[in-house]
Amino acid sequence: MIISDFSDSKDASSDADEEVVSDTPMTEPNPEQKREIARWVAEGMGLSDVQKKISTDFGLVMTYIDVRFLVDDLNLTLADKEEEKPKEVSENNAETPSATDELNPKDGGVSVEVDPVTPPGAMASGSVIFSDGNHKQWTLDQFGRLGLSGGDEGYKPSDEDVVEFQKQLDAALRGKGF
Repeated sequence: MIISDFSDSKDASSDADEEVVSDTPMTEPNPEQKREIARWVAEGMGLSDVQKKISTDFGLVMTYIDVRFLVDDLNLTLADKEEEKPKEVSENNAETPSATDELNPKDGGVSVEVDPVTPPGAMASGSVIFSDGNHKQWTLDQFGRLGLSGGDEGYKPSDEDVVEFQKQLDAALRGKGF
């Protein structure tokens, strides 16, 4: 009787082992999931969002770099959505009613753009076009100090432009998660 109980428990555990083996966690998306990922990227989703969605929708845990390699392996091109976020913020501003006006400010508008790739030593960087058409590059360092460079060496923007620049820069950086 002890032997039969032992064999019964062994059979039960072997069935459970077979289920566990067949339900091993996947480390890579299947072809159908890859098509879905390609659709997300085509819609303009960023890598970190794709990473989160893979985890929530497919139950796969992938590192950011693994997602990046997967996107490269699938020959997908990431859309540059980051450039559109500041435009959306400034579209709410009455001085810059459209994305076209943001690139060429009219009616005294100030335009701020955030670079998609940040240079070493900076938390964020980008460019600004002041209401008089002067262009400058801006950089925000890890201590929160803002620096302007490029353009006319002796140029100083008006106080109104500085205030507007600070507002738009704040809104653009908040849109990026700063």
